[in-house]
Amino acid sequence: MELFNEEHSKLLLSKEWLVKVDAQTSKPYLLKFYSSSVDLRCCVMVTDTRSTWAEVLSSNQFARRWRECNKRISPLHLDEEEEVVWRTRNLDILSSAHTLGAISDFSFEVVDSKFGDLAFEMECDAFKWRWETIFVGHKISADILSTHLIMPLISVNHLVLTSPNVVGDLSADDLEKAIDKVGRTARRTVDTHIKNALSKPRSATTLRRMTAVFNFISDLPKVTLTEEVPDLQISEPISKLKEPSPDRPSPTEEPTPETNRVAPTHRNSKITVPPSRRRSPITAEVDMDSATESEEENPLIARTKHAPEQFHPTANSKYAKSHPQSPNASKMASPVPSGTRSPNLTDLPSMDSDVQPRKKVRMPASSSSEDSEEERKKLAEQIRSGAAPKRGARQPLRRGGKRF
Repeated sequence: MELFNEEHSKLLLSKEWLVKVDAQTSKPYLLKFYSSSVDLRCCVMVTDTRSTWAEVLSSNQFARRWRECNKRISPLHLDEEEEVVWRTRNLDILSSAHTLGAISDFSFEVVDSKFGDLAFEMECDAFKWRWETIFVGHKISADILSTHLIMPLISVNHLVLTSPNVVGDLSADDLEKAIDKVGRTARRTVDTHIKNALSKPRSATTLRRMTAVFNFISDLPKVTLTEEVPDLQISEPISKLKEPSPDRPSPTEEPTPETNRVAPTHRNSKITVPPSRRRSPITAEVDMDSATESEEENPLIARTKHAPEQFHPTANSKYAKSHPQSPNASKMASPVPSGTRSPNLTDLPSMDSDVQPRKKVRMPASSSSEDSEEERKKLAEQIRSGAAPKRGARQPLRRGGKRF
């Protein structure tokens, strides 16, 4: 069996809708029929305005169906020419049956079938016929209903409600001219046509009331012939936004130093050693993380371990002239005497500045041969006589504890 396709749908565009009602359920159905005398095929399309079914019969299928429905009046054996004449005559009879003037003489009944989705029988005094249609699908059903029924009805509704003359009083020629004019306009600009057909007060309110009556709405809307323009002006002023509470700062307010203050981290915090725990009269400001850093990484610790002369170049030069040293003695580390006061660490350059810390520099011995010889002699005499300054034991630098 040939399936219903777009080509068959186009062939049915010029055919009229036929209406039949099921005798058992009183359900109405709309039908369209097409037949061809060239290849002796026919097709039918039926819908209940929700779904669409269709069937296409070839010449052999049509002859077989006719003999099944009308066994008593159908010859069984015919030659080829007689068979063609017989099929052509019966197809013309079936085509005449699917017209507005003859369809009312036929009975219509939906029956059960093992081959089709919707089967119905049509019968009159002369012959009997049965269609076994198949559901074409939801998408094709929507396209068929829009093309064959909905759009034409909207255009006819527009013609009836906007025509200055009553359509029922027009002659066939005048009515055809009016239909052709509306149809050509609608075909060129479909969007404008739909807008004009359904946005006019007469047509829009008429369709609204008909829909309400058809669906049992108790409060029926009225039909109006003029447009009522509503007043869209806002009478009440817009309420002001809620003002922010005085406790909370305004979003546009500039941040104050108090609100923008950031709690210092442990790297920026400084501690002061209490007097009871001081080993020297030095007020140290120590980094909290200095315990985990080497002397090369922490320049502050590296500077406190060396002699005070390294921090004061002028004092170092005077000390070198007055106290000559031997080459071996200059390489040895000289601890800070307990009786002398170390320079305050606050005199050192600030560690927060952008200046890079100075690397540890060892003071070279005097290059002058005369000065070095005299310094060695003086240092040796002081050691023999015991007049050399005594230095205390080297004390470790107290560092801050680790914090995690």
